[in-house]
Amino acid sequence: MKRTKLLNRHLSKLVASLGHMDEIVLADAGLPVPANVGVIDLAVSPGIPAFFDVLEALADEMIVEQAVFANEASEDLVTQIEVRLAHWAADTGKPIEHVRMSHEDFKERCSKARAVIRTGECTPYANLILVSGVPF
Repeated sequence: MKRTKLLNRHLSKLVASLGHMDEIVLADAGLPVPANVGVIDLAVSPGIPAFFDVLEALADEMIVEQAVFANEASEDLVTQIEVRLAHWAADTGKPIEHVRMSHEDFKERCSKARAVIRTGECTPYANLILVSGVPF
């Protein structure tokens, strides 16, 4: 049994397979997924699991060098994301660049992701592209 928070075998396998600059998407329940991208569907019902619960579990397992989110996200959501990214960067000792783009550009960029992780989150624009970094 693993010691860290991330118990889902599909997420663990995905994270273990990432190389430098690989991208994964943490998505709300409504983000359209490109046909060529795999989905790890964690959604059970509205709000379960929550976007930030899954983000925190990933933070224990990953080194991230860039996080991408939509300009259309509310300032409250952006603040919550930025606070968590700051803690993540402090925990790993690696800076995380924040990139904002239009939601349309975000959806297009999702087509190059290794996978989309679908949560039960129903907050508009609660989506985040995580670009894998390296621990050295």
